[in-house]
Amino acid sequence: MQHETPKIFGNVPKLSARWALIIVPFILSCLMSGIISFINMLRNLGWFEGFLALWFHNWMISWAIAFPIVVTLLPFVRKFTGLWVDMSGQIPPKK
Repeated sequence: MQHETPKIFGNVPKLSARWALIIVPFILSCLMSGIISFINMLRNLGWFEGFLALWFHNWMISWAIAFPIVVTLLPFVRKFTGLWVDMSGQIPPKK
């Protein structure tokens, strides 16, 4: 009996655990930049025709800035968090 590798969907295999170091900041920066840019635009400009198109354009610019910043700062944030939180029960991330 052969071992089936886990699939994302269809025949696309799941990525290995080491990809989590990139996937987590990718998703987090995407969601946060989208939500923040939406709320800021809505508060500053109000709803108008073409809002979603302009918001989407601004979101992509925000995300292009946010993602590399999150990836760059995440190791420092983890170390800083370690000053406040007892991480002895955690498995350290692989390098």
